[in-house]
Amino acid sequence: MRTKLSSATKEVIIGDGLPTVLIGERINPTGKKEMAETLKVGNLEIICKVALAQVQAGADILDVNINTFGVDEVTMLPQAVQAVMETVDVPLCLDCTNPKALEAALKVYKGKPLINSVSGEEQSLAKILPLVREYGTAVIGLTQDSDGIPGDSERRVAIAQKIVERAEAAGIPREDVIIDCLSLAVGADTRAGLVTIDSIQRIKAELGVNMTLGASNISFGLPDRNLLNSAFLAIIIAAGVTCPIVDTAKVRPIVLAADLVLGHDKRGRRYTEAYRQRQDAGSI
Repeated sequence: MRTKLSSATKEVIIGDGLPTVLIGERINPTGKKEMAETLKVGNLEIICKVALAQVQAGADILDVNINTFGVDEVTMLPQAVQAVMETVDVPLCLDCTNPKALEAALKVYKGKPLINSVSGEEQSLAKILPLVREYGTAVIGLTQDSDGIPGDSERRVAIAQKIVERAEAAGIPREDVIIDCLSLAVGADTRAGLVTIDSIQRIKAELGVNMTLGASNISFGLPDRNLLNSAFLAIIIAAGVTCPIVDTAKVRPIVLAADLVLGHDKRGRRYTEAYRQRQDAGSI
């Protein structure tokens, strides 16, 4: 299964056996007061700086989320997408559930982006899948529906199956559907990680699709979050996640190490080159 995304000048291929593709998560005003305030006045300078820093840290794709109180997404999302495209050359993941804002951004996008996201809710499927089909994008499918995020893997697998079936019925190829099994905090439920891992393994085996995950959700409310996120990230890559959504600067060495162990890095070139770069930068 190969999912191909592109910017105006660069193509990224996501697939089993290939190096893990990193989706940078930092363009998101949630919990970032300065970014949120500048977005409200139409200033995109911080977003562009964050975009450049993430790509320099090794992000292959950038998630672009501008959703915050006081921001008109229909107006601002296409502006943000345009600004980021002018700053970096990687494909973008348009993180928005507003169909009008998504379409406005898709009209200015150059290449094939990823839409984040559609869920198993009927309203979401009805509004988002037509845009995916019309503009020829790929889409992230969340394993949640009107009842929320299921607490068991059986229901998450069923929702993933529903999303894939509805996408294919709409003329969207399976390779353009990337499933997100969703992770919940192990601080609230110590079995939350196991349910997510089991869901990933089952969906990979039954549907064969590419998989993503916001890995940092696992550690909410706990100390030393980066340690826990890193351990979880290595496990989910082994389970079948091919393009996690991460803070690239913090976790890229862990991903490269996992890729090497799993045979995704021929002759260990990516791992050793990254090590030399960190040596030269004085970070190790």
